[in-house]
Amino acid sequence: MIVVYILIVILGLFFIIPALMPGKYTIEKSIVINASPDRVYNNVADLNNYRDWNPWQKMEPGAKANISGTPKTPGHKFEWEGKKIGQGSLTIKALNPPYKADIELEFIKPWKSIASDNWTFEDLNNGSTKVTWHNHGPLAYPMARLMGPVINKNLSHQFEQGLKNLKEMCEK
Repeated sequence: MIVVYILIVILGLFFIIPALMPGKYTIEKSIVINASPDRVYNNVADLNNYRDWNPWQKMEPGAKANISGTPKTPGHKFEWEGKKIGQGSLTIKALNPPYKADIELEFIKPWKSIASDNWTFEDLNNGSTKVTWHNHGPLAYPMARLMGPVINKNLSHQFEQGLKNLKEMCEK
């Protein structure tokens, strides 16, 4: 009988704790790149360049990829599928060249989720650009909410790496 009570408490905690945790996440990272806003913007808004700087694509360079639509226009899309990186897509939703790019990020595998990737490119008037990568989306109940702190930590590291890769690419 004690085992039943312990199981009820564990299951109760499994459903109660996630209900008390945030239902969404936000990651925002910035870097200064010694290149013009045009150059940096073009490397983000043209999804043909995505594999060259994105940390997830670099983790699995052999993953399948399909790019469609006109570069640097709404509807331009990058789709991927790999064993390590799962399956998903990026679709450009809105642009304000060379200062802003709003991109929808959709994951299909290993779990379904939609997030927003918003980019800003601030001209520092000295040949440099402050780039800010802002990503936010929902955390599914209950597992993703339980894993929220781990997800935030891992994403923060990946975003920092992606910005370093983009900086290296733009400053060549």
